Amino acid sequence: MNEILKTAIHHQRVALAGMLSPPLAELAQQCVDVWDSREDLDIVLTDGFRSVPHCLFLYAMDNNGIQISDNVGIGGLLPEHFGRDRSGRPYMREPVPPWGFLLSDAYLSLRVNRPSLTALQVVRRDDKMLGFIGADFDLRDLPATTERYEEPVDWRQIKGDPSIRGTVFQQYRTESVMDRNMEPACAILKELFTDRGLFQAVIHFSSSRTTVWFMEDPYRYRILDHEALSDPDICLLYPRTPYPEEAVIPRKDVVKVLNGMRQLRMADETLYLRSASINIFNGLVSLTFSCGAGADRIRDYPGHLPPVLHITRP
Repeated sequence: MNEILKTAIHHQRVALAGMLSPPLAELAQQCVDVWDSREDLDIVLTDGFRSVPHCLFLYAMDNNGIQISDNVGIGGLLPEHFGRDRSGRPYMREPVPPWGFLLSDAYLSLRVNRPSLTALQVVRRDDKMLGFIGADFDLRDLPATTERYEEPVDWRQIKGDPSIRGTVFQQYRTESVMDRNMEPACAILKELFTDRGLFQAVIHFSSSRTTVWFMEDPYRYRILDHEALSDPDICLLYPRTPYPEEAVIPRKDVVKVLNGMRQLRMADETLYLRSASINIFNGLVSLTFSCGAGADRIRDYPGHLPPVLHITRP
């Protein structure tokens, strides 16, 4: 996982911990005087259940992870969980920080196999640790508390299938129908991008087809085969649409990107471009080569386009 993604997750967890820690600390303090009574613990946890936002289940455990209360949920008590051994669950294997609150890493729940997490609050009487208050959460119920994650802006090279890399010099590019009609295909794609509302395309050069997404219907993709990409009449199917001002790739640079892909497709008979994708809104250009490797790039717009990759044999 890249550092930007790790940082975004960390910020989300910090915000969630800040929301969940105070009510659980207050609840743990209320449980101290009734710790040895299952019935009284159930009463305190039931009364405090709604003070813990987005909580799915609430319960108490001793120091060994054995549950000493019923489960408290939105529907009331679930007594079948009393005595349950939770010591083997992922959240019980994580070290609790010195301040006594832990927000676990996400895990798959046993009950419904859904991404979940658990908050643990240590319960102490004077200096003696009595156990934990546990609060389970379904990730679907937790709010997104940070800004939307944005892709990094540097090149990323991704290693492909080792079996493909091992035989790369035993294979050669076979001319596809799109290869023979590259000029009209690129011209039609340019028209669709710049004037017909196309915002993302995945171009499969070897199989001569393109998967496309249009702004007027962004949740559905369409397939344009080699015949569609050789017939300019295809543009009549899509209404004229102004090029979006918020696009990261400027309108004038769309043809540069397409020409760069065309060069990479024809650059070498052994190391060549198999497929590529473009998204004009985030400037993402993704390339997959015959060796199985790939590269992603968020281009630095406005500004200059990086030069076309020069492929050299090792």
